[in-house]
Amino acid sequence: MRDIQHIEIPGHSLSVRVDPGPEREDSPALWPSVGEYPIYDPFLYTTMTTDEERNRRFRTALAHLAPDRRILDIGTGQDLLWAREGVQAGARNAVAIEVIEDAFHKAAANLPTLASPDRIMLLLGESTRIRFAPRADVCVAEVIGSLAGAEGAAAVLADARTRLLEPGGLVIPHRAATLGAAVRLSDLLPGQPVAFAEAALPYLRSIFDWHGSPFDVRLRVENPPADALLSEGAPVEVLDFNGDLRTKQRTTTSLAITRTGLVDGVLTWLNLWCLPDEEPLDALRMKTNWATIYLPLFDSPVPVEPGDVLELTFAAGLSDDRVHPNYQLSGVLHTADGRQHSGYLASPHHGGAFRSHAIYRDLFPAG
Repeated sequence: MRDIQHIEIPGHSLSVRVDPGPEREDSPALWPSVGEYPIYDPFLYTTMTTDEERNRRFRTALAHLAPDRRILDIGTGQDLLWAREGVQAGARNAVAIEVIEDAFHKAAANLPTLASPDRIMLLLGESTRIRFAPRADVCVAEVIGSLAGAEGAAAVLADARTRLLEPGGLVIPHRAATLGAAVRLSDLLPGQPVAFAEAALPYLRSIFDWHGSPFDVRLRVENPPADALLSEGAPVEVLDFNGDLRTKQRTTTSLAITRTGLVDGVLTWLNLWCLPDEEPLDALRMKTNWATIYLPLFDSPVPVEPGDVLELTFAAGLSDDRVHPNYQLSGVLHTADGRQHSGYLASPHHGGAFRSHAIYRDLFPAG
């Protein structure tokens, strides 16, 4: 069963399909992707600060790299998490930068309660516009999205390496990759309607309020069943934060279908390495605040069987804010009957089309 509810933003009244059932902790749920927008609230901060899969890896990297060094924490949040952890790990001092004003003021109120507040300098603003001296030796930044680059990690950390770190300075995390596999959206939400979780409505409203109008938000799928994938996963976006870090990239890969089913899009998820040789965090198979992102390709599901191939091209380039990327996805599905099925998705950080694909027309019914 699906309900239609309404959200109001200036100049618009939007209908939204909603799953009225209770959202259970480990069940699949559909949300907008929220991490790339300045709409953080206590709930979102708590999901990050209590993410032990993430936190264990960042703490281990800080234990290796922080002692006797100067730390830069970009996106420190209201809890000054990695600046605080860096100092506790033995850093000489830390510079903590926060761009969201409300989070900055909460961080400023929290700073005097920390064990060594005199060793942390808190700054408000965009890291790409801030200067300080002396430069840092290690940058720790949790600006990684469920799509690895979605929160601006490539532009932010490329700038930090150039202007804010000493030559040879290191970045935590070391590497991030977005993987993609062929799926059908309804298989990711088994036994329930394809509709937004009711708790997601305030975040949809906040994103549209921030932008000033509705657009096709990226679709975040929480707790999807891994056995819904119809192909193996392959990297479609790679960010080497201590290597050749590019703000513009284009990847083409072939996804071989491994089981019979229906395909209408691609599921993407994050792999993250805080140190070069560790086992990566896998957002599809581990419990973490990063979720998977579903990207639609075909308006109608296409039957597939083992041996079919989805040729996928995934491109990223900076949006007009010069920080957050726009994504483009195109695919050609080659099926055993000799047919080719083509699909395309433009997924800008903000703006662009509204109701461009069948799934968006269904989730946001007109009238």
